[in-house]
Amino acid sequence: MSHPGGAKTSRDSILSKIRASLGATQNDPARLAAAEKRLIAKPRAAPPQRVAAAGTDLVARFKEELQRQLATVVETAGAPEIPAVIAEYLRANNQPLRLRHGNDPYLSSLDFAETPGFKTFQGRAAPDDTTGLSAAFAGIAETGTMALTSGADNPVTLGFLPDTHIIVVPQSRIVATFEDAFARLRQERGHTPMPRTLNLISGPSRTADIGGRIVIGAHGPRRLLAIITGDH
Repeated sequence: MSHPGGAKTSRDSILSKIRASLGATQNDPARLAAAEKRLIAKPRAAPPQRVAAAGTDLVARFKEELQRQLATVVETAGAPEIPAVIAEYLRANNQPLRLRHGNDPYLSSLDFAETPGFKTFQGRAAPDDTTGLSAAFAGIAETGTMALTSGADNPVTLGFLPDTHIIVVPQSRIVATFEDAFARLRQERGHTPMPRTLNLISGPSRTADIGGRIVIGAHGPRRLLAIITGDH
């Protein structure tokens, strides 16, 4: 990936030399198709029975696994309900009615006007932000994990600096396994610049580094709210 303004990085130069030695060109359709074919042809490991069984409710499994890891999960019909859900959650946890999100179109469309005093900001997290709002690329039912791609639409810092992290998960993006999520990422983003980072989040931050005791919020958010929405 080049730096802003078109300047080449050392990585660009190295990859360019490798392509030249192979007689290949960047983003060659035939080579991309061959790589995708190899990935698809490689046999997958058997998925866990809890998500592989016929008739498995992936949304219910996703919700159950997330709650097991101390996350709060709320299901909504769509965007009009989300601001009220967020406001209620923040009040219940004695948090200020304010949050920050990236320029994700769906999150930017949420209307907090009916909640007096609610303030929203856009961009990367600032040191004084108390709540970050993100959109999940995928929800993974087998472990109750949310996959978040990095970028201006969902800055990584929103999931690490604020004490509270809220993630909107489209019901249509809840898949059975990690392999399903990675396949979807390749399908949707494989022919465009891939995200620099893919964060996998399964609950509030925790550690047992000291004395084997679980401490919540040591390296990130103390609270995690997942909002499953049916309209996106």
